[in-house]
Amino acid sequence: MSITTDKVLSALGQVIEPDLKKDLVSLGMIRDLDIEGIKVSFSLVLTTPTCPLKDSIKNACIRAILELVDSRAEVTVNLTSRVTSTRKNDEPLLKGVKNIVAIASGKGGVGKSTIAANLAVSLARSGARTALVDADIYGPSVPVMFDALNHQLEAIEQNGHTRVIPLIRHGVKLLSIGFFVDASRALIWRGPMASGALKQLFTDADWGELDYMIIDLPPGTGDIHLSLVQTVPLTGAVIVTTPQEVALADARKAVSMFKNENINIPVLGIIENMAWFTPAELPQNKYYIFGKDGGKALAEAMELPLLGQIPIIQSVRESGDSGKPDALNPESLARPYFESLTESLARQISITNAGLAKQAKTLTK
Repeated sequence: MSITTDKVLSALGQVIEPDLKKDLVSLGMIRDLDIEGIKVSFSLVLTTPTCPLKDSIKNACIRAILELVDSRAEVTVNLTSRVTSTRKNDEPLLKGVKNIVAIASGKGGVGKSTIAANLAVSLARSGARTALVDADIYGPSVPVMFDALNHQLEAIEQNGHTRVIPLIRHGVKLLSIGFFVDASRALIWRGPMASGALKQLFTDADWGELDYMIIDLPPGTGDIHLSLVQTVPLTGAVIVTTPQEVALADARKAVSMFKNENINIPVLGIIENMAWFTPAELPQNKYYIFGKDGGKALAEAMELPLLGQIPIIQSVRESGDSGKPDALNPESLARPYFESLTESLARQISITNAGLAKQAKTLTK
């Protein structure tokens, strides 16, 4: 019995993508199928390079061919990825950017900028084309966290317009208001001035092609946030909180802001930062300094995904201060948590994009 293209595709059509709930063939995830005798090879195109289920999907493909086509088959699966997006090609702003995610918090001091920085470098490490925009107008952190204080940006002329070239560190394209002002002086701007500066970070930079743009917002729910949603086509927002009630109360306000019918930005999930303290010398111990599972409870109450819980680990703070995010350190106790968080976020973006695409298709019928 010969192995044919139809038989292989029929077998792979029985493999369901766990998050998108559809088979791999109808999703267009099977490419470059080649058959020579009993040798079968093809590419499995994932929706994100960070997909945490890639090995299980790959094994399910091999098993389907062996069980439904030919037990003698020698199957080679080449894993690749194509990040999904619901953005239209004719959108003028940030045209080459597939997904734009705002990292927000209801209050300051919850580690939002640290989360944003480590998410960005984790995405870049996975192979995704990534940028980080420091939109925290009043307290920019990127220059310190990426060892770029006093960095002078370059610019190019494009179609009669001057465009800034973002700085690249650790594979991440970076832009911050901190690159344009004296880091030793406080920024005293009224709302319209700050909003105008924010818009320029997106409109006057040469961002090129990106899979993910991470935006580090200022804390709170003010003018900057409204300007952002009015200017930038966001894929969704992520809310960072600590487990303590004073932070959770403000996180609820942040969720409500994005869900407001006049804003209507998908909230991709909750990140619980400083979830517990783990001393380096006692890596198995957990001390719940700010309370236990507050972010988890918030996510459940608001019916949102809990994207991750990040412990307090000294190296995270030290790495941020030294200009090299801890997610880059292979010996860091925090790195596995950031990797898991990155996988969860990328996965949720894919699920959200699939849902929006299905909704748009339904509306056009």
